[in-house]
Amino acid sequence: MGLGTFGGAAGAVEFLCRHQARVTVTDLKDADELADQVAELDRLTAGAICWRLGEHRASDFGGVGLVVANPAVPLASEWLELAEASGAAVTTEMGLFWELCPARTIAVTGSNGKSTTSAMIHSILEASGQKAWLGGNIGGSLLGQLETIGPDDWVVLELSSFQLEHLNRLHAAPDIAVVTNLTPNHLDRHGTLDAYRHAKQAILRWQSPDAACVLNELDPDVSTWTVAANRLGFGIDRGAGAGVFLREEDLETAVVRIGDSEVEIPLGHWVEGPGAHNRLNAAAATAAAIVAGAEFADVRSGLQRFHGLPHRLQLVARRDGRSFYNDSLATTPESVEVALASFDSPVVLLAGGYDKRVPLEGLAGTIARGTRAVALMGQTAEEVDRLLDEMGFAGLRRVCGSLDEAFDWAVEQSETGDNVVLSPGCASYDWFTSFRERGDEFSRLAGASP
Repeated sequence: MGLGTFGGAAGAVEFLCRHQARVTVTDLKDADELADQVAELDRLTAGAICWRLGEHRASDFGGVGLVVANPAVPLASEWLELAEASGAAVTTEMGLFWELCPARTIAVTGSNGKSTTSAMIHSILEASGQKAWLGGNIGGSLLGQLETIGPDDWVVLELSSFQLEHLNRLHAAPDIAVVTNLTPNHLDRHGTLDAYRHAKQAILRWQSPDAACVLNELDPDVSTWTVAANRLGFGIDRGAGAGVFLREEDLETAVVRIGDSEVEIPLGHWVEGPGAHNRLNAAAATAAAIVAGAEFADVRSGLQRFHGLPHRLQLVARRDGRSFYNDSLATTPESVEVALASFDSPVVLLAGGYDKRVPLEGLAGTIARGTRAVALMGQTAEEVDRLLDEMGFAGLRRVCGSLDEAFDWAVEQSETGDNVVLSPGCASYDWFTSFRERGDEFSRLAGASP
């Protein structure tokens, strides 16, 4: 139910067809919108799929054995309730993988930084010589790799609140859980911050005292959570507590207190990319990786070989004295604040997008404090424009009707030495199918000749 755009559902379809299941795919998008995915899946499955596109039908949800729902589908969906009432089991691609996966698991969640932290952990574990896999919300599906994943391997999973809400019903308990932070997000789905927090806490809820968790001790919300697992922290060193903590007077140095030892390491020198947030992500990754058996030499090697993720403050072009950064994965106001804090030279920003019903005052304040000019886009553009007007924003701003218009206007306002940055602070679903499509289009525009 719901192919989505991250590749997980397509992976589940292929996996189930390979195991001789009779598969119906139902999606509210029509055949034209899904033409490429339909063609590819029909090729991979020799046309074995029954397609129901442009609608859902009650007859498809009754009398089936299993419904694999896109995690964006709420648990209270009438279609899922119909399926369960008819005797079907309901799961997700991640739920299917979780129940079949033989390996040890490291699960990472948070409002910001979870993709980078997950990828850093994976890189460190690979450097340690252990067999490690990376999947979950970061994209794709590991279902096709199940036959080669062994019980001594590590699977690192980035998990969204949507995925965790479904996994909570399985009492899923990772061997190591990491929570990077918590700020209001996806309130269009969860309704309240309490409900969003409850979904995120599923990553810890079913852990035993034999498991481990790594929590952000700087975060005023996450730092107060109670856990059953062995707790480690990350953040700024206050002289106590187990975990990995940056020296406040020198963010390049980290104190590692795990087990009975206390060791200083030059963590910041091993991290590529601007910003204190990258050091904090690395601190969280280091704590999780050491618990998983990595040594300090592995941490150094793994972080040094990690060159960042696409769409996360990614330098995509330099021309005419300007630097162009694709930060399309910045889908919360807080992530924009982190991005802008990474620059010493002026920023011309492209911001705005799909309205997730989160407060936008923080985004407007960040724009007012940290930009020379801002091109506003998407459903949230008018509201952010209004907030900037109330704040007396003295910089240039414009509400734009397309990414092309926003990009051209931003370049016109920029000067030699400036950074032109796509850091939307909002999801992409009003204009694009995913943050990837949005970021790819920005990167194409940035790389084009003037």
